[in-house]
Amino acid sequence: MLRAARGGARRLLRGELAPAPAPAPAPAHRRLPPRLCLPRRLLHQAPQPAAPPPAVGRWLLACSGAVAGAVVLGGVTRLTESGLSMVDWHLVKEMKPPRTQQEWEAEFQKYQQFPEFKILNHDMTLPEFKFIWYMEYSHRMWGRAVGLAYLLPAAYFWRRGWLSPPLKGRVLALCGLVCFQGLLGWYMVKSGLEEKPDSYDIPRVSQYRLAAHLGSALVLYSASLWTGLSLLLPQHKLPETKQLLRLRQYAHGTTALIFLTALSGAFVAGLDAGLVYNSFPKMGERWIPDDLLAFSPVLRNIFENPTTVQFDHRILGIASITAVTALYLCSRKIPLPRRTRMAVASLLAIACAQVGLGISTLLLYVPTPVAATHQSGSLALLSAALWLMSELRRVPK
Repeated sequence: MLRAARGGARRLLRGELAPAPAPAPAPAHRRLPPRLCLPRRLLHQAPQPAAPPPAVGRWLLACSGAVAGAVVLGGVTRLTESGLSMVDWHLVKEMKPPRTQQEWEAEFQKYQQFPEFKILNHDMTLPEFKFIWYMEYSHRMWGRAVGLAYLLPAAYFWRRGWLSPPLKGRVLALCGLVCFQGLLGWYMVKSGLEEKPDSYDIPRVSQYRLAAHLGSALVLYSASLWTGLSLLLPQHKLPETKQLLRLRQYAHGTTALIFLTALSGAFVAGLDAGLVYNSFPKMGERWIPDDLLAFSPVLRNIFENPTTVQFDHRILGIASITAVTALYLCSRKIPLPRRTRMAVASLLAIACAQVGLGISTLLLYVPTPVAATHQSGSLALLSAALWLMSELRRVPK
């Protein structure tokens, strides 16, 4: 074998043996055109996650509508002074209302042990108590329905695999916030049930807790609406010009101002500040009232002085309508899609209507229908601002 190998090597060197033939080229019909030969790094990239189905976006929009209903119903409950009629809180037990005369009398006797009855409603009859009790009961039951509207579909969509990883985080945060909202509501009600021997004021919930309750509801509403719009509305591929960037920044700032104005309304409601100066544009006979800084230290006036709270709400409202008008005028100088122009025009129209409702509420001494419409208008204005922000959002690269 060794001699044969050596002989073969000698013959190869002399050229007697031909080298092994090269592999035949692939037939023409099996070759890929150059434009289909992708780089290897692109062939190994992970596939892009599928977009959530439209049902997820519609669900979030429906949830935002349910939250809006809870906010409006809560405002009516506050205006009718019904929020302290239910003096305890049970997640399941209180879902069954009183039915017999004895059950209603027992519920009424529990209410009579707390400050609101002793100071404000000491001559209330049982039929009158039933009205305010059903108002608060409706608000609480609506809140439980909102919780189920978030939790049950979220579990279903999660199990079906319709939620992308970033969307799972948002949905978890929304579900956690809606549960927190229920606990915060009872924490707010408890502040109005506490005995205050040194105070002769009308029993009411803490304006700080009321603002926290409303603020968390507005955050829940805004996050749900924004996410739903982001999933359902196709993004516009707008040229990233300086004018568009400036308009987008103005829209963000205006939305923040509208949110702050709506939140300041919680302090107006909590302190009954709408009944202090019922004139416009002046407050009484002066532009700046004498008792604007009556409390000490000065910082207390912003949150505890009804005069200052109403003054601040007026200033924020005027600033909001001014910002919306400026935003509309700036948008006229930029070529925008039709749907975006509709959002800007809707924002201006709702802002004008909201200012009119606010002035009417003040001049008419806060009638419940007008005041409730004014509170609802704040949600409509915030919705239009969020819609405009969604229209102007940047297309991801």
